[in-house]
Amino acid sequence: MRYSGLIEKYRDRLPVSADTPVISLGEGNTPLIELRNLPRILGVDAQLFVKFEGLNPTGSFKDRGMTMAVTKAVEGGAKAIICASTGNTSASAAAYAARANIGCFVLIPEGKIALGKLAQAMMHGSTVIQIQGNFDDGMRLVQELAQDLPLSLVNSVNPYRLQGQKTIAFEIIEALGDAPDYHVLPVGNAGNISGHWMGYSESVCLQTEACGLCQGACPYHPAKARASKRPVMVGNQAAGAAPFLRGEMVKHPETIATAIRIGHPMSWNLAWAAVRESGGWFNECSDAEILAAQALLAKHEGVFCEPSSATGFAGLIQDFKAGRIRSGSTVVITLTGHGLKDPDTAIAQSSKPHVVAAERGAIADLISRHL
Repeated sequence: MRYSGLIEKYRDRLPVSADTPVISLGEGNTPLIELRNLPRILGVDAQLFVKFEGLNPTGSFKDRGMTMAVTKAVEGGAKAIICASTGNTSASAAAYAARANIGCFVLIPEGKIALGKLAQAMMHGSTVIQIQGNFDDGMRLVQELAQDLPLSLVNSVNPYRLQGQKTIAFEIIEALGDAPDYHVLPVGNAGNISGHWMGYSESVCLQTEACGLCQGACPYHPAKARASKRPVMVGNQAAGAAPFLRGEMVKHPETIATAIRIGHPMSWNLAWAAVRESGGWFNECSDAEILAAQALLAKHEGVFCEPSSATGFAGLIQDFKAGRIRSGSTVVITLTGHGLKDPDTAIAQSSKPHVVAAERGAIADLISRHL
């Protein structure tokens, strides 16, 4: 059967009916890639997988939540949506609004958005509004505007966003046969770690072993997405934008990982609950550690993610060095967005092209020096 998106696949586990007009671009079903080289290079005893959300339709995990948010907005009769964004939300909102043939307004911080993401929002025809402020200012403004104007707010304060994002846990359980021991991911606005935990919590069987329901089809949890446990959740933030590490909101967040340059996360309480209930923790990573992790994934595994995505892997490296990850564990790292979202940062830290004469000998000499 043709895959037609996560709402159709998980319709029985999402708040939709048979009459709901589904707005989809075929999101979800992203690959779970086992890291084959980095465990050896890093000298760690663990099975590492990356859930590469950069292969969603607009190149980030935001599509999982946006298909649900826009679907429910259309079902409710909305003619336009609005969001604040550091980039990926605006790209996703613009694309799904175009698919639904409704209007889209996005507020982005001036000068603090990767060009790849800005290009997406513009090409999809949304009205892009650059504000002289940061994401947190934009978030405050769109909440006020949505109260006074006929607009549907599609940031992660919209509960349908998390409903879509929880499906990542279903896919991981299906691929591994159970939940991993640890799930590691970057944290900005904190909707993603909250959605992950929601999905894992809905999948684990909390009944007693004596209930007998697991002998066949369990009426509480479909067999295709049933787990025996929930993972330890580990959230990683950029050091310049780490309210969870500071224990309070950050007024002026700064980091090269623009997608998580957020000082006032909207899912603050939900994220704390996910970490505490799972026995997990938060880390903070410097920009240098984030860029180094991005390079490791690209050069040794062929996986090109944006800097914010690499924050999760950077934090995991810290945890291995500190001995916080049990030997022999299965670990999944969510890579939230594709590296092409922020090509300028990638180019700036990469080796420049070699310039030689258009002659066979010159090229052969260069190749020989690198073999």
